[in-house]
Amino acid sequence: MTELLTLQEIDRFASRYPEWKLIPGKWMVKKYKFDNYLDGIEFVSEVGQLAESFQHHPHITINYKLVTLKLSTWNVNGLTQADIKMAVLFDEAFSKL
Repeated sequence: MTELLTLQEIDRFASRYPEWKLIPGKWMVKKYKFDNYLDGIEFVSEVGQLAESFQHHPHITINYKLVTLKLSTWNVNGLTQADIKMAVLFDEAFSKL
């Protein structure tokens, strides 16, 4: 069974990745800014491929050159290691653009 992150795990993640905003007990959210619309769309495509390969899908919002990703694990109603893993992978994908 998937387990919720402990407060210490959440704090450790938050100190390493401060641009990910934590909504207590449930979500982690990050906004990615792009120079143009199509770069954001390319990023969303990569996010979709990663999410599908790990079967862990974020909420995605596209506002012109701003892409917002929101992560949580539904079956435990909160944050898990899967959310941290995906956040790191999404940041790596962003850094490659």
